[in-house]
Amino acid sequence: MQIIWTHEALEQLTAIEDYISKDSPERAAKFVDQLIEQAESLPDGPRMGRVVPEIANPGIRELIFQKYRIVYRLNENYIEILTVFEGHRLLRIGESNL
Repeated sequence: MQIIWTHEALEQLTAIEDYISKDSPERAAKFVDQLIEQAESLPDGPRMGRVVPEIANPGIRELIFQKYRIVYRLNENYIEILTVFEGHRLLRIGESNL
């Protein structure tokens, strides 16, 4: 099963890396790499993430990685990473490609 990253999700990764880079560019790159690795593990168990509570749609799920939420949509042949954001925030419907 293929992983597809939306434009929004990639922009969020860049923003996360830029923010962490203010303290440590090396740590920022390592953190984003780990976050990507977590998302890229989804084909091994696409339903391993929980259903996003704000949406309650079994096709929209999320993985928690440290303090971040990786929101993704299950499709028959691929997994679409919709967005990545800090875990203390709620997902807004108009915020991502839902």
